[in-house]
Amino acid sequence: MSNMRGRPEPKLKRLLQDVPPGFLVDTGWMTRHAISRQSVSGYIKQGWLEPVMTGVYRRPFSSDANPEAATGWKIPLLSAIWLMQHRFHVGGASALSLRGHTHYISPGHEFPLYLYGADIPAWLTKLRTDARISVRRNALFGDSAIGVENSDFSLSNEDDPELAQSPWRWPMPMSSPERAILEMLDELPKGESFHIIDMSFESLANLRPRLLTMLLAQCRSVKTKRLFFVYADKHNHAWRRHIDMSAVDLGKGDRALTQGGRLHPLYRITIPTDLMPQETPHGT
Repeated sequence: MSNMRGRPEPKLKRLLQDVPPGFLVDTGWMTRHAISRQSVSGYIKQGWLEPVMTGVYRRPFSSDANPEAATGWKIPLLSAIWLMQHRFHVGGASALSLRGHTHYISPGHEFPLYLYGADIPAWLTKLRTDARISVRRNALFGDSAIGVENSDFSLSNEDDPELAQSPWRWPMPMSSPERAILEMLDELPKGESFHIIDMSFESLANLRPRLLTMLLAQCRSVKTKRLFFVYADKHNHAWRRHIDMSAVDLGKGDRALTQGGRLHPLYRITIPTDLMPQETPHGT
């Protein structure tokens, strides 16, 4: 709320300094900054804030902002991570797609956005954006952040209509390709396509074997680890021979994964026929 001379009060001034145009804050952020409900109402009347949904507010975009920015998913995520201090990351197929390893064509042009963590704000999944959000717990790795990296996707795409007008360049916590492919494999068979993962593996020629070994050692899903080696052996990238198999527990017993599939002779998991290793002709 402005004073009689039109200058913002100290708390509002801090809000304008800390919150870029288009970014979001919630009631928890207001409380931490000692901004009262009465002040929030005043800010809305003055046009300094606009309500987005119950308990969530946006600092208005500049008048020349691209209209697409209002429905983008990146600013809400960056707001939740860097302003509201929530802890989660972009992972799985979303991380691989943003890194250029796989590309989804989704009905309605919604970006399939996989978010991992136990601290994803409820309002984020209810917000209307151009993404289809799927929330996942960190079941594969528990609380470990191994393989999660801060990736500045805004700098890699300067013509992004959502972020182009903003001078802020905050990075997004995102799974490395090594972690993302394991998160993606965990979606099989119901939530992901064997074929799309096959194509993704084809592009993963430069993975880091030391990080892969650490991730596989910590991974809690026997299914995911066995599937990883099925694909890794099929594509046989140079990094495959440098993975320390002795550090990876593949469990015991057979695993039935897909009806009508065949049991892999080495990794003992049922998979589509086209993923089976090629039989070596007798006598060669």
